[in-house]
Amino acid sequence: MIPFLILLVLEGIPLLHLEFAIGQRLRKCSLGVWSAVHPSLKGVGITALLVSFLVGLYYNTIIAWVMWYFFNSFQEPLPWSSCPLLPNKIDYVDECARSSPVDYFWYRKTLNITTSINDSGTVQWWLLLCLLCAWAVLYVCTIRGIETTGKAVYVTSTLPYVVLTIFLIRGLTLKGSVSGIVYLFTPNVTELANPSTWLDAGAQVFYSFSLAFGGLISFSSYNSIHNNCEKDAVIISVINGFTSVYSATVIYSIIGFRATQRYDDCVSQNILTLTNAFDFPEGNITEGNFEAMQAWCNMTNPDMFATLTFQTCNLDTFLSAGVEGTGLAFIVFTEAITKMPVSPLWSILFFIMLFCLGLSSMFGNMEGVLVPLQELNVIPKKWPKELVTGLICVVSFLIAIIFVLRSGNYWLALFDNFAGSIPLLIIAFFEMFSVVYIYGIDRFNDDIKFMIGHKPNIFWQATWRFISPLIMLVIFLFYFVVKVSQKLEYIVWNPNYELFPKSEVENYPGWVYAIVVLVAGVPSLMIPGFMVFKAIQSCVMKQDDRQDLVNAVSEISINGELKNKS
Repeated sequence: MIPFLILLVLEGIPLLHLEFAIGQRLRKCSLGVWSAVHPSLKGVGITALLVSFLVGLYYNTIIAWVMWYFFNSFQEPLPWSSCPLLPNKIDYVDECARSSPVDYFWYRKTLNITTSINDSGTVQWWLLLCLLCAWAVLYVCTIRGIETTGKAVYVTSTLPYVVLTIFLIRGLTLKGSVSGIVYLFTPNVTELANPSTWLDAGAQVFYSFSLAFGGLISFSSYNSIHNNCEKDAVIISVINGFTSVYSATVIYSIIGFRATQRYDDCVSQNILTLTNAFDFPEGNITEGNFEAMQAWCNMTNPDMFATLTFQTCNLDTFLSAGVEGTGLAFIVFTEAITKMPVSPLWSILFFIMLFCLGLSSMFGNMEGVLVPLQELNVIPKKWPKELVTGLICVVSFLIAIIFVLRSGNYWLALFDNFAGSIPLLIIAFFEMFSVVYIYGIDRFNDDIKFMIGHKPNIFWQATWRFISPLIMLVIFLFYFVVKVSQKLEYIVWNPNYELFPKSEVENYPGWVYAIVVLVAGVPSLMIPGFMVFKAIQSCVMKQDDRQDLVNAVSEISINGELKNKS
């Protein structure tokens, strides 16, 4: 939480104001904005287009998973509340009995996951149908672009607050909820020194604001030229920061409840082991005197004590287990929900909330793909928006089928780790550097003064000029230095693993490195690649880069009109 809040203030808020202001001033999508700042920067817009497309592929797959759980929530009891029986109606399915009902429903009933990314498996038809529904819903909500998106967002943005409040009230009544909240706000020095933590926090800032995807620039271009974009950025940042802290508090209250349940079960199992081995009367050993009784038993009968196996019961370990990625929504929360009264109701509310949050995020992704494609003239301008939006959704659906294979979860984790982290950081760095040092910070200040009546204050000046670019550069360099010496690993669900139900960590096969280059390297290299292309083109046409800059900058005048003085 601490890295997130720091980067929210020093990176997220300045970049949000910058994207709002530059989009509102130049009245263009991301591609058009960076081409106007300098023709060589068109690659920034292309990279944002590619990242929006790639992230949208797997993000809508998560929405499909949410829909699958939502459809299965209309049952009493919930299908992930207990293990299924074998045909003999006596014993439970071994994989479920050795793990847990929520793990089994997620990994076997939902994903039907393989034990390796090399084993693709077949398409899971139930997930394919949910994926089709997810893209169909998104198409309906964005069919006319900004016209329908603006109406749908009223529901998708407000409903989660209602559900979060209900969950918070319920969560605070559960045993152990306070432990989870305390864990959330307790600094972890080891994690703070890890560059990956800061990169993940930075990526979360980008996702929470939808920064660097290009969608915000497109949306802001629809604003009035004299709209107070600074006020919008501050208000949205405060609301976003509050929402992040509020939702994290709700989530960790539930995680605290789940962890406390597991801790109590662990302690009870250890007490039962010691009680049965030494024939103590029931209730004679408690959590308070357990360690003292262990020491006494070890002293009186060390041979028997040596044969006993005790579990390690640590509340912090249970609090940190499974709180990242898909494990949070589909394992941690679902387990907590099964322990609540009227669990189907809580499950329905929870997955409605996730659906609304995911759908509202996809609006920005679609805008970040649709408008730049039209700007690139890849699609004929005479084609209606309904057709273009439909084509994007159909193509995305067909490619996203890879995520509903039995190995789909491994593919989704791969895309999530690489397509939506480093490229976003690179886009954000070039956006800020381009406005400050190419477009010119003085010209940008004059533009903002023209739009809102005053120049940006010292906070904006310091973050735009130095602090934000420096933070992004340091995170990128430290991450690169740490990761370049490490092998790429992924987490595998393998019932044959000797430590099962713990997840097995495997090295990615060699061909995955090519996929990483494709989803992270190619989009990132579009920026310097297009610069090289423009430089070569300029040499061939006997024009220098300085003349290109003069021509591009002269297009933007102080009074809001577009002129070319060359």
